[in-house]
Amino acid sequence: MSGAGTVTFAGYAAVFDVVDRAGDVMRRGAFSGAGLVPLLWQHRGVAVGSLSVVAEDARGLRVEGVVADLELAGLVRSGAVAGLSVGYRALRVRQGVRRELLAVDLVEVSLVAVPMQALARVEVIP
Repeated sequence: MSGAGTVTFAGYAAVFDVVDRAGDVMRRGAFSGAGLVPLLWQHRGVAVGSLSVVAEDARGLRVEGVVADLELAGLVRSGAVAGLSVGYRALRVRQGVRRELLAVDLVEVSLVAVPMQALARVEVIP
């Protein structure tokens, strides 16, 4: 539940089997064992809120959390910021026509203005 000025959100920080703007493809199981990580803005700085759920499902890496930074919360609430992105270290990669990410060490999830993967979006703001 959102407090005064904060906003609660859910969405996908990564979607499986979809080519991103860099030509990479995240595969099912890549985030296996991932736990809670910081929520950042544009992959930089200090945390702008917190995540309560970070879990793979059939579609991708689903996240739920709260944006505590009041200015950013307002932008998310209005729909002006709706992108999500993952910061990771590649652990296992298969190189073919595309670089397939088979296992990664999730470092952070970020709200972003332009996501690397077009379907990585904030989808629900209860």
